[in-house]
Amino acid sequence: MDAAAVTERVKEALPGCEVQVQVDGNHYLVVVVGDVFEGLPTIKRQQMINKALFQYVMDGTIHALHPRAFTPSEWAERQA
Repeated sequence: MDAAAVTERVKEALPGCEVQVQVDGNHYLVVVVGDVFEGLPTIKRQQMINKALFQYVMDGTIHALHPRAFTPSEWAERQA
């Protein structure tokens, strides 16, 4: 599964979010930025990303998923 397919799947599940995917073999770093994460704890944010890709983790397409979720303001702070 390539980065574009993962990006599309996450964008379908979390519309309006910015999605960045890095792939190393079958390990996926998925960074999602969106207002949808406002006020949610880290675990809930990660669960939202995991849910979007769950079938691919279960069938072994994605061996290791590393979800990272940020609000736009949190992301801007990290980029500064």
